[in-house]
Amino acid sequence: MNHQDVLFVRVYLTEAKQAQLKQLLKVLHDDYHISGVTLFRGISGFGDSRQLHEAHLLDLSLDLPIALEFFDEAEKIKPVLVYLEQEMKPGHWVYWPARTGT
Repeated sequence: MNHQDVLFVRVYLTEAKQAQLKQLLKVLHDDYHISGVTLFRGISGFGDSRQLHEAHLLDLSLDLPIALEFFDEAEKIKPVLVYLEQEMKPGHWVYWPARTGT
């Protein structure tokens, strides 16, 4: 089996943070050359504000939770962690070691 050790990162945002999300995507793509990023849009959730964000059929303007995930070699992720530490609120991102499958 051919596995690769990586660091996996998940960042928590809401749709209302569009400017921050766009900037983060740009930095991951253009500056850090991360191999791939996936955004997940939640249907409900809450964070440190304890305000519940959820989708309703009649909502015109949504502020749903978003989880941005990516992984890569530790050497590529470590500088991203420094960026996240400087730019994101504490507790809004997590990371852990992982191993890719074959």
